[in-house]
Amino acid sequence: MIALLLALGSSLAYGCADFLGGLGARKAHVLRTVMIAAPASLAVELLLWPLLGASFGAGALAWGAASGVASAAAFALLYRTLAIGPMNVLSPITALVSAVLPVGVGLLQGEHLSAAGLAGLPLALVAVVLVSAGHGAGSARASRTALLLAFGAGAAIALQLVFLHQAPPDSGVAPLIVGRAVSSALTLATAGLLRSRLGPERPAYALSASAGVLDSLANLLFLLAARDGDLAVVAVIVALYPAGTVLLARGVLAERIGHGQLLGLGAAALAVTLLALT
Repeated sequence: MIALLLALGSSLAYGCADFLGGLGARKAHVLRTVMIAAPASLAVELLLWPLLGASFGAGALAWGAASGVASAAAFALLYRTLAIGPMNVLSPITALVSAVLPVGVGLLQGEHLSAAGLAGLPLALVAVVLVSAGHGAGSARASRTALLLAFGAGAAIALQLVFLHQAPPDSGVAPLIVGRAVSSALTLATAGLLRSRLGPERPAYALSASAGVLDSLANLLFLLAARDGDLAVVAVIVALYPAGTVLLARGVLAERIGHGQLLGLGAAALAVTLLALT
């Protein structure tokens, strides 16, 4: 139950971070947003170091660095995917792949689910697709390139989670610190190379920093949840993060929630209840 609650908290934090980051990216180039969010996220993890401890052994360094590379790749592929569109087709694919791969890894590593879990897991995957889909899903056809990018983005997100899960359980927040430092360095280097294309707009500092803080919190809660529970269950609950984004968009921006998304929210609630019984 503790792992379930931590995974739900991680999912909510990821959804809020995506919402704030998306708002920030509307005001300036997305790389300008990340240039603020990444250092803010790293600062939070450094502040957590004395509280939660960190052991920078070989395993923590290796898996943390791998998660950082995957995180940077996920960012690049995800925004390129959404730029090509259609979002209502590609977003569900990305979210589904990001859930399915960690579930497969967890089951291959010997994790077992009860009857309730076996029912809740596929229901949660269906909920991921429904919640991620925007209005009029299926009204446009995605190109082969866009589909490949969507699969790549989902795989990169999944690998980030799997790599964090593989880090030694006694390493504290070391994998998070290393991963964030690597992804920040890669992002800032990319921004430096593309600085002539970033435009003159100034980033939304408060929105961008808040997104970074929430992303850091989401990573921490996922790491704690994966250490306490099964990766297969934790990953699929975390993948429900679009629900938080959808609800915030409804409450803050007054965006309409589609019938399919409402069905997905209901399916997500039922799936979480079933997974809580595992």
